[in-house]
Amino acid sequence: MTIYNLGSINIDHLYLVDHLPAPGETLSARDYIVNMGGKGLNMTVAALRAGGDIRHVGAIGRGDAQVRAMLDNLCVKGELIAEVETSTGHAIVYVDAASENSIVIHGGANRSFTEDMLRTALAGALPGDWLLLQNETNANDLGLKIAREKGMKVALVAAPFDAETLPDLIQQVDLVSMNETETAQFETAIGGSYRDLTTPDFLITYGSKGAVHWSQGKKVSVPAFMVDPVDTTGAGDTFFGMFLARYAAGEPVAQAMRFASAGAALKVQKAGAAAAIPAQCEVTAFLNARGD
Repeated sequence: MTIYNLGSINIDHLYLVDHLPAPGETLSARDYIVNMGGKGLNMTVAALRAGGDIRHVGAIGRGDAQVRAMLDNLCVKGELIAEVETSTGHAIVYVDAASENSIVIHGGANRSFTEDMLRTALAGALPGDWLLLQNETNANDLGLKIAREKGMKVALVAAPFDAETLPDLIQQVDLVSMNETETAQFETAIGGSYRDLTTPDFLITYGSKGAVHWSQGKKVSVPAFMVDPVDTTGAGDTFFGMFLARYAAGEPVAQAMRFASAGAALKVQKAGAAAAIPAQCEVTAFLNARGD
């Protein structure tokens, strides 16, 4: 099945610092890197590198040749990426010596989707295809509406978490991915446990403690691989993008999760976002070395 990813595209300005800046503090960065990122783009690249059939539905600033060139370098096809008058989204990312990060996002073109844009981009989608959503665009509700009209399945990465809008959206899709903090926020919003819901399926990530897939009372767990992280930016995006690529292609949940966990372990050993996501052959070699 094809995955259509309605996702953000950001220019990431990455600053390596000794510690995250405190209020009013000025720091000198140890290094500065410009990369492509955004939760949406990270997941598209991860799915591509896991062998998935994925198409990115996005928006960038009109005439932004630098971004087009960087997307080409990532092998992300641009036919479903619109150009709008608003500037391309960007993020300021600080990464400290312990590999913790702090991120400020400007949505820009990611917040400019219209219904006409989405209907045009999804015109070729078929029943059973997946629409992947995350909360860095303005079009989740529109995307869900059009996807359901077309008989598509819908996955949601519930980040950045918004307690006003996401709890309702989560209960309307087929598959949701959240980290431990987002899960706690969701459960506070609904006044109960996600395990009490019959739908959707949940994929909960716990960082170095692994991940859990929960579907109608059935639990599948996978541990995380123990590695020395350099930059955790995009680790969750890598995990879910790789998982969905393998799962949508028919791989069993546990096997898809194991592959995704290996991909995330390799990603965190490199600085950066989309460009640091490992290739399928790297993940396979990593797993083979461990007897998988």
